Amino acid sequence: MPSSLVSPSADRRSRRSTELRSRILRAALDLFAQKGFAETTVEDITNGADVGKGTFFNYFPSKDHILVAFGEMQLARFRSAVEEARKTYEPLPEFYRSLATLMTAEPSRNPDLIRALLQAFISNTDVRRAMMDLQARVLELHTEMIKLGQERGEIRSDLPPAEVGQVFRQLIFGTLLFWSLYGDNTLQSRIDSAFEIIWNGLAPRNLSGAPPVVPLFM
Repeated sequence: MPSSLVSPSADRRSRRSTELRSRILRAALDLFAQKGFAETTVEDITNGADVGKGTFFNYFPSKDHILVAFGEMQLARFRSAVEEARKTYEPLPEFYRSLATLMTAEPSRNPDLIRALLQAFISNTDVRRAMMDLQARVLELHTEMIKLGQERGEIRSDLPPAEVGQVFRQLIFGTLLFWSLYGDNTLQSRIDSAFEIIWNGLAPRNLSGAPPVVPLFM
């Protein structure tokens, strides 16, 4: 239906629905950070969001599905960053540095939430299938950026873009998971070190066949 034909009341309902879903999601993530994922109940979430249980289940089939919504939120951040990088011609090393900071901002700095994401991956439910689909879309975006970097001469062109994209995806997610075991203040330094090592292997070769060794993160 054309937007001009949408009634004001329908538009209000749509906005209210979006606001309610966002309120529930934010309340849940806040509680996961405060109490831990396992210790947080649906009742805790509904109390925090000031909604009834029926309203919660209208938007999320289970508490686990909050993790899928969180993953979608992170994917939207990633997609927005890719679109911005294409417009600004941001160098790929800087793009990935900015991306690492963006994707590990709050609430991703909650170790319990990251461990809960791992639980969602290894579960035998529709949550796992949803998470696998989400990760496939994440890989598509990484692959798109690697292809762009190869076209610009920023990444060696003899490597399959999808495989390189897989490496970057695993680097970010894997670093988050290992860090979640400790939950200390080393997350950014762990990511910086990993990116610098990998980038030196991906940079275009010079005449001697060796990559130029230039620190990526200062």
